[in-house]
Amino acid sequence: MNYWLFKSEPFKWSWEMQKAKGDAGEEWDGIRNYQARNNMREMKIGDKGFFYHSNEGLEIVGIVEVSALSAPDSTTDDERWDCVHIRAVADVPRPVSLKEVKANPKLSDMPLVTSMRLSVQPVPEKHWIEVCRMGGLDPVTFKPV
Repeated sequence: MNYWLFKSEPFKWSWEMQKAKGDAGEEWDGIRNYQARNNMREMKIGDKGFFYHSNEGLEIVGIVEVSALSAPDSTTDDERWDCVHIRAVADVPRPVSLKEVKANPKLSDMPLVTSMRLSVQPVPEKHWIEVCRMGGLDPVTFKPV
């Protein structure tokens, strides 16, 4: 399994909106960055990800799961762009702020710190485990600890 981080501006698409989609999930559309698109093309069904509120909040607030493989983005006719579908899995009991991530030496090379602008990015397993710990979640079961 691979781990990812999905950034969203909460006024456009919030964690609450994502959760409201239930098991059906939602197309992660509108991405117009080649590296972010390529990251989505690498995703497998069942991969997990952090849901990150960007611009407002600047914090990891939830866990999502890839529920459909990369396919053409329905918001454009441009065949260069495609996206995955994701569904909400769990709230992060204690949202983890960007400030906390940057202050943690174990996360100094996390893409959230080193590739701040990338909207869909990989999360190495060691970072996944540490962020889950910081947020009060078991990194496997997603139950509060």
